[in-house]
Amino acid sequence: MDLQIGQIVFSKAGKDRGCAFIVVGVDSEKGSEYALLVDGKSRRVENPKRKKAKHLQPTNIVDAGIVQLITSQTQLKDADFRTALKRWNKEECSHG
Repeated sequence: MDLQIGQIVFSKAGKDRGCAFIVVGVDSEKGSEYALLVDGKSRRVENPKRKKAKHLQPTNIVDAGIVQLITSQTQLKDADFRTALKRWNKEECSHG
């Protein structure tokens, strides 16, 4: 599965099932692909969720504003991620 930084994904497994997140990093380890996920509420920039890619449902949406913030190494804020999810009408996660 090819995940991109800035892509909106949904969790398919775990207590956060059905929640929308934004990918802020991708990591491969021992043949498994992991994504680092932030939603700005339950999973903040300081502590992203590390989740296997097979437990994620990717969308075709990549938020250009988030990609620009990450690539420019600007100080990321949780509000940026909450705003991006609202911009694409994706529900924030209330689990946590």
